[in-house]
Amino acid sequence: MAHVGFADPVCHTLSATLYEAARKVGATTHKGGTYVCMEGPAFSTRSESLMYRGLEASIIGMTNLTEAKLAREAEICYGIIALSTDYDCWHDSHEDVTVDAIIQIIHQNVAMAKNIIRQAVVDISLDRTCGCGSALQYAVITDRSVIPVETKEKLQLIVGKYL
Repeated sequence: MAHVGFADPVCHTLSATLYEAARKVGATTHKGGTYVCMEGPAFSTRSESLMYRGLEASIIGMTNLTEAKLAREAEICYGIIALSTDYDCWHDSHEDVTVDAIIQIIHQNVAMAKNIIRQAVVDISLDRTCGCGSALQYAVITDRSVIPVETKEKLQLIVGKYL
């Protein structure tokens, strides 16, 4: 059994690189904030949308929590490029969200995401100054002497250096 630290779910170094890349390519940027991960694919109910606003959530999505956890467990740096598609259904002066309304915005967002990634690849440092590469170092709780050899072999790629 292993438990990795997850207080800060994204790599601050990679996030800074992505932020600067987004700024350089002309994206509207916001640094920091709180991401709410909801179960989807689905649109929020008005009640849920208002609750997220009450929590002062910066953005709502459906995927990043699981991705961030898996990346941390694999000691991979993880950052988020969150591109908004709609106001959900809380904003009184905007129509409720529909699939038709967001399709065009999604196409624009894909183009922007590609530009951000192209820039980030140029800017990214190959030197890892973050702790992501050693996230599992103290995470293994199980007594290593009781871990079967076949289990160690299965886990070799990810956690082998700590077993």
